[in-house]
Amino acid sequence: MRNASGNGFDSSDSFAVSGAAEGTARLHDIPPSITPSHGDDSHLLSRIASPADVKALAPNELAELCREIRTTLLAYGHQHGGHIGSNLGMVEATVALHRVFDSPRDRIVFDVSHQSYVHKMLTGRAAAYLDPDRFSEVTGFTNPDESKHDQFVLGHTGTSISLACGLAKTRDMEGPNSGIGNVIAVIGDGSLSSGVAFEGLNNAAEQGGNLIIVFNDNEMSIAGDFGGMYGPLARLRASGGTAQPNLFNAFGLDYRYVEAGNDVSALVAAFEEVRDIDHPVVVHIHTLKGAGYDGEETHADRQTASASPVSFDSPTGVHPTDNVNHSEPWHSDHCNLSDHEPHEGQCEASHWQNPDAAIGKPDDPRKHYGKMAMAALEPRFAAEPGLVVISPATPGSNGITHEFRERAGAHYVDTGITESHAVAYAAGIARAGGTPVVATTASFFQRAYDQFFQEMSLNRSRVTVLDFLGGLSGSDNTHSGAYDVTMFSNIPGATMLVPTSARDYLADLAWATAPAGSADAPAGPVVIRVPGEAILTAERDATLLPVTGGQIADRPQSTSLPVSVSSASGGISAATVRGTVSVTAQHAGVRHMLDWRVNQTGSHVAIIGLGNAYPLAEQTAAALSADYGITATVIDPRQCTSLDSDVLESLRDGHQQVITLEDGQLEGGWGEKVTAYYANHHVSDGRRNPHVLNFGAAKEFTDRVPLGELNERYGLTVEQVTEAITRCF
Repeated sequence: MRNASGNGFDSSDSFAVSGAAEGTARLHDIPPSITPSHGDDSHLLSRIASPADVKALAPNELAELCREIRTTLLAYGHQHGGHIGSNLGMVEATVALHRVFDSPRDRIVFDVSHQSYVHKMLTGRAAAYLDPDRFSEVTGFTNPDESKHDQFVLGHTGTSISLACGLAKTRDMEGPNSGIGNVIAVIGDGSLSSGVAFEGLNNAAEQGGNLIIVFNDNEMSIAGDFGGMYGPLARLRASGGTAQPNLFNAFGLDYRYVEAGNDVSALVAAFEEVRDIDHPVVVHIHTLKGAGYDGEETHADRQTASASPVSFDSPTGVHPTDNVNHSEPWHSDHCNLSDHEPHEGQCEASHWQNPDAAIGKPDDPRKHYGKMAMAALEPRFAAEPGLVVISPATPGSNGITHEFRERAGAHYVDTGITESHAVAYAAGIARAGGTPVVATTASFFQRAYDQFFQEMSLNRSRVTVLDFLGGLSGSDNTHSGAYDVTMFSNIPGATMLVPTSARDYLADLAWATAPAGSADAPAGPVVIRVPGEAILTAERDATLLPVTGGQIADRPQSTSLPVSVSSASGGISAATVRGTVSVTAQHAGVRHMLDWRVNQTGSHVAIIGLGNAYPLAEQTAAALSADYGITATVIDPRQCTSLDSDVLESLRDGHQQVITLEDGQLEGGWGEKVTAYYANHHVSDGRRNPHVLNFGAAKEFTDRVPLGELNERYGLTVEQVTEAITRCF
């Protein structure tokens, strides 16, 4: 998820704040003196039911409230996980906002809104952070269904200023009857790199009227902040807000600077000064990301940081730290990924915190296959100067490690939270003869839809897209990848590959990134859907592939491309879960890359499993054989760009049913194309027109529903598919 409080989001981020973590959290690591109490009236936070209660506190109680909130966040992170670092930095600002403004009449819009945990605590939802039995009651983002104090469901970044402009416009048009007072947008420096944020600033200055933009500057996006605006921002901080050029003044906006962004009294004073202002103003606050994490052991040369909370000997639990202003290229310390033992300051690990119960578990699919892809590309950098990996922020979440970035040098570019720019930028690299690889999360790529059509596909740009977290998952409703196939597979000129093993994944990557001029290289863009949980689980346990055991015959191959990396590099080698394989480019042409693979030839029933649904195809075939004596044909289509008419025609003989399985939206998706094929190519002999059954997801948003439950809901289980098949006989 993206971390927007000077942080971006990524969604790691996998992004969503899900139900309570399994296992016992390391509560013994949390000093008893700071463990939150539940329902103890001696604690201020337990007495906060609404912003009115914040206003009723004595001025000298605000710091204590901040301390209790920070304590609660630290304990919650250990037990549940989430975007703790961004919220720790926003404690004082959020308390001050609710102290000064009158929500919900005054509308507060949090950009990305993953840093709204404190806001939720102050608007009647504190129990969802204090009581482990209630952790799942709230989402990780603002949600109007939860509270009238939440304006929008927001999990992507850069839109708060535009949304605030819209709220303010209606207020100004309707006058006093609008019921809207001050309009406040809260946006971080990481989010400000998003192009839509600049569009909002431009509109705000032109529109005029009351609009307060709280710019949270913590000198840190997800993995460092990138772009030409960050030098001027640093000079503004160094000068106390007086340096020129001033980005916000250049847009025609009023500007105020608050250096003490973690001082609740200073923030209250600043917000009181701009309350009810009659023109747009930017209040630039300088905060510390992860304020309250252990600040004592932050060293730029270490790989991980202490996870143990420290005693709170400061009024609000914020400790001085030197973990800022690193001189190395990525503007962050050397924490390797986004969920390992976070700490204060420029710490990439503080973007997303895993609960203690998850510590030590194997990499998730995003990191596993992301590392694998980077290990395959890295040895080619020396010989291919135009090969460039592009990440619009969120690199660590997708296995693009700190160490890889350091070694890659100019072959790696973080464009900030700029998906549209990243895709257009890649198209420019491709037109110049380079080989760009753009890697981010499926739901983030939705932000670049126009660039996929125009700059990439219409121009036949040789861009390779690594599509992470595609398909069904237990993520929140803003980060679902269930719509990626419907998006990418229907773009003219784009090829979408859906590999079902590490071996095919690396082969697809080698083919897609074959240097310009290589024999049989693709003529246009290639999207590779990075395998998900079902594939990785099956690779780790071949019994989950009962038909093939994961042993699939090699496709015709020639002219090897280097894909392994020495152990000294610290990366994953091309040796896959099932042993070392020689992965090579495919030089049988584009046609061969789009051929479907028949892994078992049978009769009566043909089961075609796309991508993450392929293991289900084998498991269903095994059940049909064991329970009904039916040997089904099992097919891995490997891609969803086009239909393999040769295979579909061959199924007319001896197959009464064709079953399609996909872990994405069924309506407008891939399976319906198979149904349409047989409907549009009906033959006179009715026995040669197989009945087609499509299995996939409903067209709906889901929020933090476990993957197993989603599969049950959509009929994507062995029992449900088998029952549907046998019912038709």
